[in-house]
Amino acid sequence: MKIDWRKPSVPRCRARLITLTASERRQLKKIAYSHTAAYQLVLRVRIVLDAAHGYANNTIAQRRGVTVDTVRLWRGRYRSQDGIKSLTDRPRSGRPPTFSPLQRAEIKGLACQLPAETGAPLSRWSCPELAREAARRGLTAMISASTVRRILTEDALKPWQHQSWIFIRDPQFAVKAARVLGLYARWWDDLPLGDAEYVISADEKTSIQARCRCHPTLPPGRSRMMRVNHDYDRGGALAYLAAYDVHNAHVYGRTSSKTGIVPFMDLVEQVMTQEPYASAKRVFWVVDNGSSHRGKAAADRLSARFPNAVMVHTPVHASWLNQVEIFFSIVQRKVVTPNDFTSLDQVEDRLIAFERRYNETARPFRWKFTPADLEDLLARIERHEQKERNSKQPADCNHQPAVIDAAA
Repeated sequence: MKIDWRKPSVPRCRARLITLTASERRQLKKIAYSHTAAYQLVLRVRIVLDAAHGYANNTIAQRRGVTVDTVRLWRGRYRSQDGIKSLTDRPRSGRPPTFSPLQRAEIKGLACQLPAETGAPLSRWSCPELAREAARRGLTAMISASTVRRILTEDALKPWQHQSWIFIRDPQFAVKAARVLGLYARWWDDLPLGDAEYVISADEKTSIQARCRCHPTLPPGRSRMMRVNHDYDRGGALAYLAAYDVHNAHVYGRTSSKTGIVPFMDLVEQVMTQEPYASAKRVFWVVDNGSSHRGKAAADRLSARFPNAVMVHTPVHASWLNQVEIFFSIVQRKVVTPNDFTSLDQVEDRLIAFERRYNETARPFRWKFTPADLEDLLARIERHEQKERNSKQPADCNHQPAVIDAAA
């Protein structure tokens, strides 16, 4: 009897067939040719696209430089699970944490203290300084600055940053601020402003220097920003006075060698002697408490020279309520910085030319701080004062305990 020693035939496993819709193919191709996607994701997507074209696992492995098991894994996972989402890594437990929750909490607590309170001769904490301080105190044996940064990021702590704030010193802050905000909304004494009534926001931008660089400024080039030489010769300084029509978005400006009552009244003369302000019913001048237009004397001087002009002061330390400050910030960014002028005449010409350019396309500022926001701010200050009273903390004899966030 003849014995057949051949092994019985075993059915071959066929690779799972992948069929893509037009939308899926479009998404996969976008990832496959992406320059920003992770390399592992791009490789897995290309494996799936090859499988959809009908390539065998061995062929795909040779084309992509991976093992057959890798091709089989991602081909099967895409076929049996949730499409593109299945190509990302599954959550992993990772290695055990090096620092305990108590140590992490102590580092966060240290970051929430002022360095002066701990005896460190620093004004603010940085991550390297926190790492050294934590090791010095024995909170940890050793910790890197990057680990400290990751721990602080969990609670969005950034002790190396700071934000300024000021006390409210004007006892009539609420009344004065409401008056200015009402003018921006075209209201005065609970009555709407008429067509022949205008609101002007005015102030001075002082000490604009003419810094003549010792070497010419180089324009930007390929992979290079504009270069400005650090060394310069001083060419003097001047002041830029501007009056901004709040609702018509028009700027009237002039330069002066110094600030004071005379230069400011020259600006008023420049505006009030031309239409429509010369024949207007009322023109409200919103100003801060600078020396050239401070107090009742300045208001009387303005009304004596122009009977239809009304001076309205912002509260003390609240020049952020003056809209012309927004225009000055634009001037600082677009005209003054990085300050490369050969003379004061060039500074003056540049300012006046920019003023004409700005008026051609200017639109009123979208002022978002309304009287309702003012009420919310005052209510928040009142809650803060009540908290201070309840905690019985010693009050500063020179200032009231109410505060305003400078970014309000």
